[in-house]
Amino acid sequence: QVQLVESGGGLVQPGGSLRLSCAASGSIFKFSAMGWYRQAPGKQRELVAGMTRSSSTNYAESVKGRFTISRDNAKNTMYLQMNSLKPEDTAVYYCNNMGTIATMWSWGQGTQVTVSS
Repeated sequence: QVQLVESGGGLVQPGGSLRLSCAASGSIFKFSAMGWYRQAPGKQRELVAGMTRSSSTNYAESVKGRFTISRDNAKNTMYLQMNSLKPEDTAVYYCNNMGTIATMWSWGQGTQVTVSS
């Protein structure tokens, strides 16, 4: 079972930037399409950015042009560069593969991102 550890969150003012990291155990990481998800209070978890094994990317409309997903397969690590942050980006951010509910790995603890002045 792959373990996921997210880090890099924090409190930032609107317009600021943060870089999140996701460290995954196990070599299966490099063979997996990976995604960043977020869950705001009272809302369902949503996919905000994804990257395939071949490094094709996709983004939710709400973050397109502001967020950039990347990965370093040698380090089993994925990143999310978040720029021009808005209060509506406030959420707990998680990483996981982009499989079905049945094939996703256990969720990590997530990392809290709070955008507020």
